[in-house]
Amino acid sequence: MDDFLIYGENSISSREFSQFQQLIYDIAGISLSEAKKVWLVGRLGKRLRALGLRSFGAYFQHLSQDNQDQERQTMVDLITTNETYFFREPQHFDFLREKAARCKGQGNFKVWSAASSTGEEAYSVAMVLADTLGMAGWDIVGTDISTKVLSSAHRGLYSLERTNGIPKHLLKKYCLKGILDQQGMLLICRALRERTQFMYCNLLDPHDIPGPFDVIFLRNVMIYFNNETKQKVLANLLPYLKRDGHLIIGHSESLNDISTTLAAERPTVYRLAQHWGKPRT
Repeated sequence: MDDFLIYGENSISSREFSQFQQLIYDIAGISLSEAKKVWLVGRLGKRLRALGLRSFGAYFQHLSQDNQDQERQTMVDLITTNETYFFREPQHFDFLREKAARCKGQGNFKVWSAASSTGEEAYSVAMVLADTLGMAGWDIVGTDISTKVLSSAHRGLYSLERTNGIPKHLLKKYCLKGILDQQGMLLICRALRERTQFMYCNLLDPHDIPGPFDVIFLRNVMIYFNNETKQKVLANLLPYLKRDGHLIIGHSESLNDISTTLAAERPTVYRLAQHWGKPRT
């Protein structure tokens, strides 16, 4: 009964929920509506149990201590949504192939997967670039705010059930099927993993990102931000885009009334409407 009272769907008070709304917004820029109260309890309830804390108010006080950077990161790992799969929204990869082919021989082609989650997007990009440009002349950076998913992305190891979207000819060329104790698993080949770098990045304050980039994928993450945060994220990322580069967002997203520095070249694919300065380091 105590567990139900503590961790049940009515266990977080309005005041406590408001505290977490502000904390999560300050750390990650994610805006939680009142409808997310039960969702938040579901995401964080087990963590309270693990720490032996009896209320969300106690957990908030714990997170607010100066020496709890790692626990705040653990909370971010728990509340960030990481739904992704290979070759999601395939029209974007058709565009990438076209652009990479046009740029062939014009220097190193660089792509930033700015919300890379467990790596499926970045490795989809890698397969397209390897197939278009060969195994040299390109690099990929994948970033995320969750250190947990970055660790998974770096390994490049996936259940075969998660690889249905990979075109068969790319699956055969760039993926290894597990045997014996790795049966049922698929490993991205070493050559692609070596050209795909994963690193931590909070889009509210990006640092040391090795740009500039020909293409930035910023897909299916802006839906979690309010307009003010969207504007801030775009202002942070666009200096890392080459003058003739492109930014790609998800098909469920829009930049209408968000940015005057971007112009739509085709649906969900944008280019700079004016030149930006050098990226921050």
